[in-house]
Amino acid sequence: MNANQKPTAPLLSVRHLSAAYGRIEAISDINLEIGQGQIVTVIGPNGAGKSTTLAALMGMLPISGSEGQVLFDGENLASCDIEQHVARGIALVPETRALFAQMSVQDNLVLGGFRLRGQSRQARQTALAEVYELFPRLKERARQEAGTLSGGERQMLALGRALMGQPRLLMLDEPSLGLAPLIVRDIFRIIVELRRRGVSILLVEQNARAALKVADHAYVLELGRVAMEGPARELANDPRVIEAYLGAAGRHQELLSS
Repeated sequence: MNANQKPTAPLLSVRHLSAAYGRIEAISDINLEIGQGQIVTVIGPNGAGKSTTLAALMGMLPISGSEGQVLFDGENLASCDIEQHVARGIALVPETRALFAQMSVQDNLVLGGFRLRGQSRQARQTALAEVYELFPRLKERARQEAGTLSGGERQMLALGRALMGQPRLLMLDEPSLGLAPLIVRDIFRIIVELRRRGVSILLVEQNARAALKVADHAYVLELGRVAMEGPARELANDPRVIEAYLGAAGRHQELLSS
């Protein structure tokens, strides 16, 4: 970097984020950052608060306390609702995928592009063409009902629908869940390709080995708090992470990350 060049501000900067379900605090004092065009992963055991963090960042869950900030491109979205997050270029692919099963693949995709509703028909067609370029299988099944797709195809459709809004930040909740190893490798290759295209990605993933392999930076969540953080490559070699997530208990993940 040139000595006179200022460091680029993060696209997403989260400060002192806490959220609760009723009286039960689910996450507490979460701090994290995502740079432009970065993949940042959040790993941790079941119940650590990973999905809750995404829900709070997306405006689906109220933020507790007055100190919490969710700065997106410098603007605090802590009190904004889901629609306002989407309008600013944030998209979430939930673990459930939340597709419209009785609608066609293409109709599901078109619904995902409602952020572009004020733009020209050509812009919407271009967005659809880009999704079909990234997921040729979806183009082959454009008229097929979403509910008849395989698990891997449904995940591709969920990703494609989110990308129809041309998001600047894509948040993925367990994208490899329940998928066969070959499909998992395809999904992670697509995630890397999206980063190459300039999309910033926040990846919540149980498959720690595969997540650390593609990510630039990583956070480990335990009991609703950030227990560790650092460059993904360093955490992948940290003895504590290896023992908890990449050792004997995680050897089955090796196939999914190769």
